[in-house]
Amino acid sequence: MTLPLSLTSTEQLAARLRAGDRAALARAITLVESRRLDHQAEARGLVQSLLPFTGRAIRLGITGVPGVGKSTTIDTLGMRLIGQGHRVAVLAVDPTSSRTGGAILGDKTRMARLSVEPNAFIRPSPAGQTLGGVAARTREAMLLCEAAGFDIVLVETVGIGQSETAVSDMTDFFLVLLLPGGGDELQGIKKGVIELADMIAINKADGDSLGRARTTAMEYSAALNLLTPDGASWKPPVVMTSGLNDEGLDAVWANILKHRETLTRTGELQAKRARQQVKWLWAMLDDRVRSRLRADPRIRARLPEIERAVFDGALSATLAADEVAGLLGL
Repeated sequence: MTLPLSLTSTEQLAARLRAGDRAALARAITLVESRRLDHQAEARGLVQSLLPFTGRAIRLGITGVPGVGKSTTIDTLGMRLIGQGHRVAVLAVDPTSSRTGGAILGDKTRMARLSVEPNAFIRPSPAGQTLGGVAARTREAMLLCEAAGFDIVLVETVGIGQSETAVSDMTDFFLVLLLPGGGDELQGIKKGVIELADMIAINKADGDSLGRARTTAMEYSAALNLLTPDGASWKPPVVMTSGLNDEGLDAVWANILKHRETLTRTGELQAKRARQQVKWLWAMLDDRVRSRLRADPRIRARLPEIERAVFDGALSATLAADEVAGLLGL
């Protein structure tokens, strides 16, 4: 992978990024997303050097079933926040094309206003093989955006699934968007995802869907009463929104600010971020092992044969994993 870097060092890249150079921010994220070992080493140094300038942004995670209106809601909410003087970064994680390995939805085309707003930065990234639809380097990208002066960072995930906990593990506030008319099926949402929500928004609550939205909001309010909240100081609210018509988003933002104020006062926000750092450590260790698997010439030479044996049923996955781990010295 060849990076389009005209800068001669990570120090210069960091300086340009801190000065608000959007091209430098884009290049820095490209660096942390690179799978080349030399690029990864540079990226680690870059992120470490920028750590003192991170941590002050509001980190928001937004998820929901496909078609719920995540991108429209982010576009509308982002423009509202920019109008209040904020700078907004959106890390939109797209499904990965099995043929090209690239992002296939192109979120910039679905956030028409934010995509041309100078105080906004949108970065679509392919989800790859990362659980929860969160790109492997989204955490580092989030820190880079903070260092570049963006005080609100939104992470839009691919959709709902068992491993959407990944976005909760890197953000301060986790918003779940739902469609009106969820009914008893809960729209395929797993109980564990609802338990992670800091707020539920019934989106597209407009026109003929308004009555169904009210019913759905009542159903989920009742369901949340049966769950144990993540913290003692915050009970997740349920609100109705229309991202398309910019309705209800004032309540969304008010709850986000109230949540931040409450958790800051009780010390829960600091503790939550500290726990996230530890989880990040283990995620990076897992990623480092995967990198070694890809880079080790012995494993690259042996792995196709091992995969074929597992595929053919001649070797169990457990024994195959033992053999690969043995090649790594684990």
